Amino acid sequence: METGNRRVTQSGYTYLMVLFTVAALGLFTAQAGVVWQLAAQREREAELLFIGTAMAKAIASYAAETPAGTQTWPTELEQLVEDRRFPTPRRHLRRVYRDPFTGREEWGLVREGAAIVGVYSLSEQVPLRRAGLPPELDEAAKFAASYSGWVFRPTPVAASGGV
Repeated sequence: METGNRRVTQSGYTYLMVLFTVAALGLFTAQAGVVWQLAAQREREAELLFIGTAMAKAIASYAAETPAGTQTWPTELEQLVEDRRFPTPRRHLRRVYRDPFTGREEWGLVREGAAIVGVYSLSEQVPLRRAGLPPELDEAAKFAASYSGWVFRPTPVAASGGV
């Protein structure tokens, strides 16, 4: 382009620089989203381990404190919150906690007959943690394809009265 005697050229370097900056910011934001999502999953996983362990210990406590002539294991999770087998109701668990992955108070129950002997999450999400799991989870939890494979049961010591 010419104006008078001077020739003016437009190269578009600024436009390319802005394009590369926007692309870099997009990649950074996407990576930050992935990191945030993994951090949130790790937090929910830690919460699931805490809650599942507490529920397994509550089941063990319920079984260990069974009065003579009554059922040994709970048939409903609410019995862990309010154990009415005694003149004064006992609490083995503060409340039925919500599943950190599903957000509901609904849990998968492992039963032997009508008795609840274990609980698990109903989430089909793939676990991140494979090692350092609490003793309330069996060895199969290390190879579970989803959190529903993490079954929390009372440990043999806790179930025999060593809570």
